[in-house]
Amino acid sequence: MLENFMTAILTLSPQNILLICGGVIIGLVFGAIPGLSTTMAVALFLPITFAMKMEPSISILMGLYIGGFSGGLISAILLNIPGTAASLMTCMDGHPMARKGEAGKALGLGIFSSFLGGAISIVALILIAPMLANIALKFGSFEYFSLTFFALSIIVTMSSKDMVKGTMSGLLGILVAMIGPAPVDTYPRFTFGLPALESGIDSTVALIGIFAISEIFIMADKKGRETVNTVAVQNYKVKGLGFTFAEYWKEKFNVIRSAVIGILIGILPGIGGTLASIISYNTAKKASSHPEEFGKGAASGLVASETANNAAIGGAMIPLLALGIPGDAVTGLLLGAFTMKGVQPGPLMFTNDGKTIYYIFIAMIIANTVMLIANYFSIPAFVRLLRIPKRILFPVVGFLCVLGVYGLNSSTSDLVLMLVFGIIGFFMKKWGLKEQPFIIGILVGFMAEQNFRRAIMYSSGSFLPFITSPISLLFLAAAFGSIGFTVYRSVKKMSLAVEE
Repeated sequence: MLENFMTAILTLSPQNILLICGGVIIGLVFGAIPGLSTTMAVALFLPITFAMKMEPSISILMGLYIGGFSGGLISAILLNIPGTAASLMTCMDGHPMARKGEAGKALGLGIFSSFLGGAISIVALILIAPMLANIALKFGSFEYFSLTFFALSIIVTMSSKDMVKGTMSGLLGILVAMIGPAPVDTYPRFTFGLPALESGIDSTVALIGIFAISEIFIMADKKGRETVNTVAVQNYKVKGLGFTFAEYWKEKFNVIRSAVIGILIGILPGIGGTLASIISYNTAKKASSHPEEFGKGAASGLVASETANNAAIGGAMIPLLALGIPGDAVTGLLLGAFTMKGVQPGPLMFTNDGKTIYYIFIAMIIANTVMLIANYFSIPAFVRLLRIPKRILFPVVGFLCVLGVYGLNSSTSDLVLMLVFGIIGFFMKKWGLKEQPFIIGILVGFMAEQNFRRAIMYSSGSFLPFITSPISLLFLAAAFGSIGFTVYRSVKKMSLAVEE
């Protein structure tokens, strides 16, 4: 191992280091702008790497991958608009912290947690990749459905204050996820004869409409009464990362637990960082002695979300390198890049092409460090964005959203759907319905239905394998336990309120 590391380090030229730095910065920009994504960044730069040698191409792609995942927290915290789907849960506590004048602290916590999550997952990738990759092989449709059902159970957990509204919001999201071709047989559903709905609803379009466009409508509804951004900007001169070592040390178990969740979810093909952050956030809330603070600016919720979604990066690389199976859309593109260079990821890669493997490790370590440094020096500038009046800031955000959504499929239909979801989000906010359960329903609902139908077909209509599979049973028990505990706690609170 040491010999391979030394060989990889020797191939690390100043040019390659600059490519890593450039990739990270470009990735941060793509991650921070709603509508743009890590996948889009890697896809755009992939053709450029075809003319490069192996090391330079790996350098820029790893920089884009790690930078893109980390950039989503910026808009999530400052504007309550997740730059990427993986930053959805970051909005829950990151933006409330910003509204309380702790934008610098929130950014610092998110950035440092992203760094730790990425670092822990890279260590796992280096030390135990083949062993962890075997875990992914134990998951079939039954296990995948139970996992996604467990993720959906957070809808009830998040709705403990108003369970009816929260659950209704989540169910509406699941209903939206069912629009378009059905899983397995691709039979069109709920399209109403509209060509724009025949391929289903892109979750990114819904995400931007619900969070960004609806916020513009809310601002317009105030009829110009609000001339400046009302977010308190008391701490725009941030010292360090905005928090002390003692404050962060309290989150040590949360960080470790969230990183493990991120790695384990990341190794499952097709799941990704979004589900990892949802499950990690839910777990952190259950484990907290003050769960009532979650959603109001709890540091633990922010740490859990950002640690998990960045830990999923190393997790997704594990099945790619150890089995040749991409863990998400970005690693699918990376698989194509490796293949074009004549490198075939899989079990034999560790033996036959150790130099490339360890160069990937080195590039990821450097990219993760550059991400921390770049974000660290940018915190004061990011916080000062909150001083820009909303009448100026949100039209710019709206323009970027239009560019991002149109860039997804070059489709005007997506722009119309974004506007529709913006209107839906506007009325949801007016009626007190939470946006997060709605988006979770869209993001996870289709995966749950897809794996449920596959499982039922595989078992010839029998539900028994959902229980006889130990992994499936574990997730189902955790889901029902989570729902039951939340309902019990809500009923108990109502009883106490009535008695008083």
